[in-house]
Amino acid sequence: QVQLVESGGGLVQAGDSLTLSCAVSGRAFGTYNLGWFRRAPGKEREFVAIINWSGASSYYTDSVKGRFAFSRDNAKNTVYLQMNSLKPEDTAVYYCYGIAGPNSYWGQGTQVTVSS
Repeated sequence: QVQLVESGGGLVQAGDSLTLSCAVSGRAFGTYNLGWFRRAPGKEREFVAIINWSGASSYYTDSVKGRFAFSRDNAKNTVYLQMNSLKPEDTAVYYCYGIAGPNSYWGQGTQVTVSS
């Protein structure tokens, strides 16, 4: 069984930085593509970023390009989302997502609140 556990959320001011972590338990971490999604209050869950199994490539939604950076440490079974220059519109619950072949998994989410 694969489990994803997010951490690192919190309350910050606009312009601050936060780093979210997602620890993945289970086998074959290195085969998983991993992503971050978020759900803002009253909105649908939206894609934020994804990183491939090797960490060689990543892709970001336009609203976070240049501000967020996604990385992974396969030795620690952990991925990180470095979030800089945070804006109030980044306020959301952030979810870690993992997929390999037909299998996909979600974490429980971590709250990020950015005050203006």
